[in-house]
Amino acid sequence: MKKKLTNTLTLYYTNLYPYKANKISKKQHKVTIGIGGNIGNVIFLFKKLFLSFLNDSRFDIIKTSAILKNPPFGFLDQDDFYNAIIVIKTNLSPTQCLREFQRYEKRYKRVRSFKDAPRTLDIDIIFYNNIKLKTKKLTIPHIGHKTRQSVQIPLKTL
Repeated sequence: MKKKLTNTLTLYYTNLYPYKANKISKKQHKVTIGIGGNIGNVIFLFKKLFLSFLNDSRFDIIKTSAILKNPPFGFLDQDDFYNAIIVIKTNLSPTQCLREFQRYEKRYKRVRSFKDAPRTLDIDIIFYNNIKLKTKKLTIPHIGHKTRQSVQIPLKTL
């Protein structure tokens, strides 16, 4: 099902987006990740990513948002993006999560050609518990999370 929000914003609802788990996780850390992409069948790729997380014992999926189709920002000469939020629990540290999420991006053919380039899959750590962290490779909360519709609208559908 899809719900048009504006001429440029549309929410998509599938059997996995949104989703809420039936079981309670015993893992320590709550991680909110943003996923996005605009190359290929992104909604199908989001389903594959969901199933990959479901089968990865390091992660417990708590819930997912609806999927938002929205215009690109930064580099504008590209197709619209699809974005969603996944809330997971894990025992991994923020740095370990980043490393694993980058492996998932690579598995799903992410190529980093230039800033804001088209991509098959982008996985960003939006929140990790309630910590604030700033290193050369990782900033938590994610920069721009408060102002990006690609984050804010899916968050509201959780």
